[in-house]
Amino acid sequence: MELKVKERLNVVGKSVQRVDGASLVRGKPVFTLDVDLPGMLVGKILHSPYAHAEIVSIDTSAAEALPGVFCVLHHGNVPRIPYTTAGQGWPEPSPYDSYLFPRKVRFVGDRVAAVAAASEEIADEALRLIKVEYRELPAVLDPKRATAPGAPVIHDEEDSQGIHDPQRNIAAAVDIRVGDVERGFSESDVVVDTTCEFPYVQHVPIEPHATIAYLDEDGRLVIRTSTQVPFHVRRIVARALGIPIQRIRVIKPRIGGGFGTKQEIVLEDVAAALALRTGRPVRMVYTREEEFVAARTRHPMAVRVRLGAKKDGKLHAIEMDVLSNTGAYGAHSLTVLSNVGSKTLPLYNKAPHIWFHGKAVYTNLPVAGAYRGYGATQGYFALEVAMDELAEKLGMDPLELRLKNHIRAGETSPIFEKIGEGREGKAQVIHSCALEECIREGAKRIGWSEKRGKRLRDGPWVHGGGLAIAMQGSGITDIDMGAATIMMNEDGTF
Repeated sequence: MELKVKERLNVVGKSVQRVDGASLVRGKPVFTLDVDLPGMLVGKILHSPYAHAEIVSIDTSAAEALPGVFCVLHHGNVPRIPYTTAGQGWPEPSPYDSYLFPRKVRFVGDRVAAVAAASEEIADEALRLIKVEYRELPAVLDPKRATAPGAPVIHDEEDSQGIHDPQRNIAAAVDIRVGDVERGFSESDVVVDTTCEFPYVQHVPIEPHATIAYLDEDGRLVIRTSTQVPFHVRRIVARALGIPIQRIRVIKPRIGGGFGTKQEIVLEDVAAALALRTGRPVRMVYTREEEFVAARTRHPMAVRVRLGAKKDGKLHAIEMDVLSNTGAYGAHSLTVLSNVGSKTLPLYNKAPHIWFHGKAVYTNLPVAGAYRGYGATQGYFALEVAMDELAEKLGMDPLELRLKNHIRAGETSPIFEKIGEGREGKAQVIHSCALEECIREGAKRIGWSEKRGKRLRDGPWVHGGGLAIAMQGSGITDIDMGAATIMMNEDGTF
């Protein structure tokens, strides 16, 4: 079936002027740091040099005595309130395992203290003057060893909440079954078993994390910040600092790239605490080094996929086993883990036997968080690699194998109802789906039938061809929700 949609498109394939294009190319002040408030201080964070250590003592007297230093904060002079830094809807499915400043550091780059000073140079000097005594602890750097008997316990504090199994360093876990997967594999004619491992990846937005916090004329805390989740920032900062949510206003200017790393409270809570303590505006921005060390990353994972199929290529059993490394804190740990299976397995809905299980484990490594694809990226890559291996073992065209098994209009998947994004799932029916047409049109355009299985050598380069499919839902009733308020002016504009 050929796709004939061009005549129905008003925007796709046409040049459309960006609403904010003129402001950007003219260098107008549209970003967080494009303001300069009177009396604004510079905030900086002292990061841990150890992967795992107890803070025995902190001496800030020399830093506080330095001219131009207005405030030094650490775990000994701020409220100890557990919260999550994950910018998610309330109640957040991530564990409350973070504190404004911890008594025990859990990765190289963890927060130890923060200063507010009259200049960046003074702030840097103040950080150097802070004397910290650490008691170094054994560290867990391999997620495969994190749950082993005798492994160091990373989150042993009693006041944290929502950790799946703190004694085994398991931040979150999932276990979803449909049918009897072992019976399904025993009944299959062909079985493949493959594991894909995914490394750390950093978002590297052009604009690093940046925040300005100040008190307005009514004494309300205002946080101007480069964020993807302004309302979550408001709620989480209110909890972290123990102040009413109505005392906080969050302003989200244009952001210079986020990709998920700004779906997180990284600087906002510290900047707010410094502004409240000093009564003056505080400006904080991460260096590029801090972005790599102390911001967020994609979740490193090992994803094992087993597929069982009949001789005709019909999938009969699917198992997906995930080991996700959430790093030192569990931000987004359950939701990203859930999405590895919940976003991918419904694509191949013909298999009667499915088992999706996995865990997100703590390690003394950088903290993972939201990143584009949000778990589905890792899941789809592993699943599609396994589908190619299955096609090869069956002696079948990988395109035909996918056409034989993918979901179609009018169909559903038991996975929809079994699991959602860190919560229970919801029954869904696919009412429209042009995936088959897309596959066939794409295959035609890339010359799949002529190129399949061939490799072309061009000097030192070898060119091959492959295909993969995926689906991503958005704007789904009762699952993805939003709201808007429009206020009309007297002349009919808004």
